Amino acid sequence: MIQHSTRRSSFYLTVTAVLGWFALASQLYLIIQNRVVSVAETIVRYFSFFTILTNLIVAVCVTVLLLKPNSKWGRWFSKSTTLTAITVYITIVGVVYNVILRFLWKPQGLQYVTDELLHTIIPLLFILYWFLFVPKKGLQYKQFLPWLIYPLLYVIYTAIHGAISGYYPYPFINVTELGYGKVLINTGGLLLAFSMLSLFLIAVAKYMNRGKA
Repeated sequence: MIQHSTRRSSFYLTVTAVLGWFALASQLYLIIQNRVVSVAETIVRYFSFFTILTNLIVAVCVTVLLLKPNSKWGRWFSKSTTLTAITVYITIVGVVYNVILRFLWKPQGLQYVTDELLHTIIPLLFILYWFLFVPKKGLQYKQFLPWLIYPLLYVIYTAIHGAISGYYPYPFINVTELGYGKVLINTGGLLLAFSMLSLFLIAVAKYMNRGKA
């Protein structure tokens, strides 16, 4: 479990929560303003992005830890395993965007600010929070396997929704353009990336914990 009494941890939680909810609300506003389909379908598409879902998880997590740390959900979000899994997810968001997707478009104005918050600032803040405040004791390598359920369910949902609507939020999982074979290879690569990052963070946690022993 994590301790939330320090001013520094509360500061990190507050900043991340405010920026996170602002970015999510701004992106929803922008996608509705620039919609090419109905509002209902636009909202479905909004929640079809791994970036949005993961930033939503982060925003809920830090808000609960800030306001209700002793509640049932607060205790769950306080667990090292939970916080490390979320760190893996939001790190992947940042890495994939900045390595693969950033160069595919050039957002301007509010869209640029929102994009940087969702893909760079929030990931960095949460990674920093993990390093500074999350207890590392007790993390084991075998614990990473359940962490893959979320990205796997996301891929399954995206495939089903894409087959029905023809809409795919990311080019590397676009079955229409790439075919199922290539998408399966890309999915395997992503799951491998999730696995490797999970094991890396657990290794870092073990090293940091050993240093405190």
